[in-house]
Amino acid sequence: MRRGLPHRLAEAAMQLSASQPIWSIPAQAVPAALQCTLQGLSDSEAQRRLERFGANRLPSQRRRSLLLRFVDQLVHFMALLLWVAGALAFAAGTPQLGWAIWAVVLVNGLFSFWQDYQAERTLTALKRSLPRQVRLWRNGELTELDAELLVPGDRILLEEGDQVPADARLIQANELSLDLSVLTGESQPVARHADAIDSPPAGKVVLIPTRERANLVLAGTSVACGRGEAIVYATGGETEFGHVAHLTAATARGISTLEQQVGHIVRTITAIALIMGAITFSLSLLFVGMGPLESLVFAVGIIVANVPEGLLPTVTLALAINVQRMASQKALVRRLSAVETLGSVSVICSDKTGTLTCNRMAVEEIWLPQVGEQPGIDRGAEAELLLAACLCSNAQLKASGDGSRALGDPTETALLVAAQARDLGLEVHQQRHPRSRELPFDSHRRRMSVIVATEAGLQLITKGALLELLDRCSPAGRAQAVAANDDLACRGYRVIAVAQRSLEATEEQAPADQLEQKLNLLGLIALYDPPRPEVPEAIRQCHQAGIKVTMVTGDYGLTAQAIARQIGLLDMPAKGDNHP
Repeated sequence: MRRGLPHRLAEAAMQLSASQPIWSIPAQAVPAALQCTLQGLSDSEAQRRLERFGANRLPSQRRRSLLLRFVDQLVHFMALLLWVAGALAFAAGTPQLGWAIWAVVLVNGLFSFWQDYQAERTLTALKRSLPRQVRLWRNGELTELDAELLVPGDRILLEEGDQVPADARLIQANELSLDLSVLTGESQPVARHADAIDSPPAGKVVLIPTRERANLVLAGTSVACGRGEAIVYATGGETEFGHVAHLTAATARGISTLEQQVGHIVRTITAIALIMGAITFSLSLLFVGMGPLESLVFAVGIIVANVPEGLLPTVTLALAINVQRMASQKALVRRLSAVETLGSVSVICSDKTGTLTCNRMAVEEIWLPQVGEQPGIDRGAEAELLLAACLCSNAQLKASGDGSRALGDPTETALLVAAQARDLGLEVHQQRHPRSRELPFDSHRRRMSVIVATEAGLQLITKGALLELLDRCSPAGRAQAVAANDDLACRGYRVIAVAQRSLEATEEQAPADQLEQKLNLLGLIALYDPPRPEVPEAIRQCHQAGIKVTMVTGDYGLTAQAIARQIGLLDMPAKGDNHP
């Protein structure tokens, strides 16, 4: 990798002393500044930049040679003590004991070195097998690629939940906020926009951290809410995250509790052995009548006998056996001492979607208020509900050789798949009703709205949690909607409510709270994400071991409760409400 070119690109874009830093350029001028277009790079140009700038990954840290890492296992305090004990055994005339002690040191060192080496190889393989995907424009089309293929000049799409793959300049932002905690430690999302930031007056130097530039998105951070488009200006080790990672890698690891306790025991026993040896030498020389050499040999024997040469291999082998047992269960342990720490775990907190469940959302049921509790009878209303939900979505279905491929949030892609399966003419509907404005979803609003143009005029479509929409809908049928929502949630469904209303042209740019009022509820869509089949047994084993498992989710309480029962986190009722 030629580091000069990417460094010069990043430096030209970011130096505060530069005449036109990237953050001070208007959004429409950013493509020209980074020598690209809004249509994205061509494959040939992207390949040339990849060869020039290198892959979008952090540079590997230089590691010590295998020989030196093996020597490390032979020269720590306990090992040095045993080397000295072996030498004393030879001096005392017991070479067999000396060879045995030295063999213990070598065998223990081999065990520790091999475990560390194997864990490192496994970690490297895991990193390579976990691709990060990014949505970007190439050859004028939105596509999805491995984030390592990202190069300066690429135009990327960012939506809620996405991790930012590289440092980039925003050219479009819609209610965008970033989680910068990985760089700043700030727990609250920080708003971002695409507007240019004024440069300091000539001759004045203003040292403002890059992370505080509100029109920049930085690698390693994540999108808390909203969506945006940005053009990459730095990748790999040239990013802010790359600098942080370098500092982190240079930090020495701490000593575990087990290592501290073993070290304390060894030092204590060593001190006792030396004191006993000195006392034995003195007594045998002064009161027993032994000669100096005989007294020294006797004292050395006492010292060697008190050295705990069996402690090191006992601890190492016990930990190594448990590491192998965990490896057979597909659990990777990099450091032997971590096994002791894991043994103290009392609570496990786990995300639900994608961890306890399969992250395969599918539309299972539809409830329509105009037909009470008999969903799906009015096919016209059902189609209207699904199409409205699809218009209020940022997911996409792209044609591929074996059908279609979904891009975007699993909940939204499930809506598109359901509409396509019912042959509702989704593509034609999307083309006929273009979007003019979006009010993005976030964890506080718990809803998303879009304004689309229809034959009848502007329409506001809102989807989200029913309880968030009810206060904004007409009062008719509220009780029935709540009852239907709770019934579906009790069966483990994630329930999405969809509502809409007509707008006047003058209302299009009104605030969100003003727009999202006097809505008409179209219906409820129930989606199901099945639990992973292996989860119930894993939870049962955790409970047997005295470990409490907690599920962390933003789902509706009844939905979370139903899933918790299905996987064994809660006791099943006598007449269960499992998903059929």
